[in-house]
Parts: sequence; C-alpha cells; structure tokens
Amino acid sequence: MKRRLFLLLILLCPTWAFGQVSDEIDAYLREFPQRAAFNAHAYEFLPIKDTPPPSGFKPFYISHYGRHGARSYTGGPTYSKLRDSLLVGASWGILTPAGDSLLRLAERMVALHNEMPGRLTPRGAQEHYRLAERMYHRFPQVFRKGEVHALSSVVPRCIVSMTAFSSSLKACNKKLVITWDCGEQYQHFISRAAGKELSSETSKMASSVTKFPFDTNALYSKIFTDPQRGRQVFTSPKRLKSYIYTTASFAQAHDLDGNYYDFLPWDAVVASYCRGSVSAYLQNCNSVEFGDVRMPRASELASVIISKADEAIAGAPVAADLIFGHDWPFLGICSYFGLEGYYYPRYTAEEAVRYWNGARLCPFAANLQIIFYRNRKGTVLVKFLANEQETLIHDLQPVSGPYYDWNEVKAYLKNRK
Repeated sequence: MKRRLFLLLILLCPTWAFGQVSDEIDAYLREFPQRAAFNAHAYEFLPIKDTPPPSGFKPFYISHYGRHGARSYTGGPTYSKLRDSLLVGASWGILTPAGDSLLRLAERMVALHNEMPGRLTPRGAQEHYRLAERMYHRFPQVFRKGEVHALSSVVPRCIVSMTAFSSSLKACNKKLVITWDCGEQYQHFISRAAGKELSSETSKMASSVTKFPFDTNALYSKIFTDPQRGRQVFTSPKRLKSYIYTTASFAQAHDLDGNYYDFLPWDAVVASYCRGSVSAYLQNCNSVEFGDVRMPRASELASVIISKADEAIAGAPVAADLIFGHDWPFLGICSYFGLEGYYYPRYTAEEAVRYWNGARLCPFAANLQIIFYRNRKGTVLVKFLANEQETLIHDLQPVSGPYYDWNEVKAYLKNRK
C-alpha cells in the first residue's frame, strides 16, 4: 500500500520536483558519485590549460584566495549515533550485508574523527601542498623575485592550510621570502559571509524548493533484512538518510575513497546534495532573490585584493598575496568579480536546483587565482582562475581570450556597485 502511494505521489507531483537536477548535473554526479558531497567533496586536480597571453605580456604577480582543504565534519555526533543504532540492528540480527558494511564504515569514521570537529585532515593539507606546487610550476616567472605574503583566517584549519601551501612553495624555491599573518582584525574581510538574517531567509527558501520525497522502503530494505523492524531502530527515515549522507560525504576527507552513497537510493543522494547546494548558492552567489543583498558583503575583501594588487603594480616587492579562508567568502568573492558560474547565469531558487553545479564550483580547497600580466609599456592584464580553470567575466569584454584590462575590471566593479 505504501509503495503504491509513493508511486502515486510521483505521478501527481511536477516533473521538475523529481528530476531535481538537470540531466547534465545528474550525469556529472553519477560519473563520480563523491561529487554529491557538494562542498565536502575533495579537490579534483584537473588538467590545466593556459591560453597564451597577448604578445609581450608576462606574469608578474598573483592574488589568491583559497578555501581551507578537506576537514572533518563540524556537526554533532552523527557517526556515533549511526554506529550505535546499527549496533542495535546487529544485536537484533536484522542487518543486511550492506548494513554490516555501513556499521564498519561508521565505526571507522568515529575513530578517524576522534572528537575533533573541523580539523584539517592530512588530505586537506596535501591538497594545498599540491595546489602550491602546481601554481609555482605554472607561473615560475612570478616567483623569481619579491616576497610572498600569506594571510589566514584565525580558524586552525585555515592556518594549517596556509602552512602547507607556503611550505610547498618553499620546497620549490628555497630562496623565497614568505611572511605569515592572521588576526581578528583581518577576520571581518577574510571570513565575512552572509548575515544571520540573510542566512535564515535563504535556508527557508532552500528548504521550500528542495523538499523532494525519496523511496524510504528502498532505504530501509538496503540496510535491514526486516525493514519494518528497521524502522524501530531508526524511526525517522530523514534522519537515517542524513546520517548516511554525511558519513558518505566526509569519508573522502579521511582518504576513504569508496562510493559510500551506494547505501542510499540515488534520489535520496541527489535530494541531500540539492539542499546544501541551493542553500549555498542563495546565500553567497548572485541569485535573483538575494544577490543584490549578498554582493555588497564581499566588497571589503575585494577592496583588499584590489589595493594589494595596485601596490604590487606600483612597485611593491611582492610576488604573491595569498589569503586562506572559507567556502562562503570564496563564493562571494567569485560572484563579486562577476565570474561565470558564480555571478552569471543569475538563477532563481528553482532554477538553481536544476542548473547550478555547486559540486564543481565549491569543493574543499576551492581557490581563486588572479594572475597579473604586464608588458614593457606598463599595461596590466589579468585573468581569473576559479579552481585553476580560466574563467570569464560575463559582463566585460576581454582584451583577448580570458585576459582583461585591469583598469577596465576596476571600472566595471565600480560602475556595477
């Protein structure tokens, strides 16, 4: 009876509600299911392509904002609750082989988490070590002279990310002079995200457009040989789904790279992905509903980036300014600079569910690199690398390929405000 009711609901509800995401994003997630972790997905080191700059232009300075690397879960005792409930199921003798495997995973995650929420994992440190190495060998001319200035959020996972990144640069070139800093006075621009009121409003809207049903019978049947008794172990299918999704998502942060989303029906995986992705988009990108409120909150970080760059252009002895922070400010600054994927296209909440690819745009160690080029006449061009990939400003005409006149970029930002 319940199964027939579920099928009836599918027929009665709008198609988009069950499609949830576009075919393109669904295929992107299925290709590598760990991407369904959204902002808990480990960084993918994809091939790099550099469009040649106009003749005579050479890189001389880099401005960088990087999110910390992979970290442990910051929420409550999800793993231990999942483990303890599954131990009850095991004592009743009603766990399937998949349920037994899930129990072992939960036990492993409890040990790896070790009651240290938000800690940068070894994988997170390695992500930044590799990112720095790739940056150095991609733009070696930048690091031939001048200091590297590194600035971090006061949160330990960001400080350790900064340490891994800068130590990697030092390993590439022992002559590099690197300075480090962090402090509460910097926090207001490094880590400024959506305010509480905006966060509350966006969360409510994200919840309203991502209330996707999923096959709870399929979920319980996957874990328990007796699904009805399994519902006595977990009275809330939403909580069971949430526990499994969180455990599967953060496993990769601890170098457990299996596809642990197999413990869930695919519709439950996508529903959880959509909830987090849409909430992040509404809070931090140029959404139709909230973009005009969110964009000004990134202006102070943008001002710092612009002023430091202008100092380097004017002759300050600095090769690179590196800032290490968090995911929400990263999304905000990419949106503020007008980058495609973040600022444009401008989606409504309903459109963002289907079309915004948060898994690609905001993984662990997400980074914005602004590469500055100059010719002998002193003309300065820039290109923007979002997660190391050349990314365009939709509303601004480039000089060539992905290269923009720096003065035109500043004028664009000023006029847009």
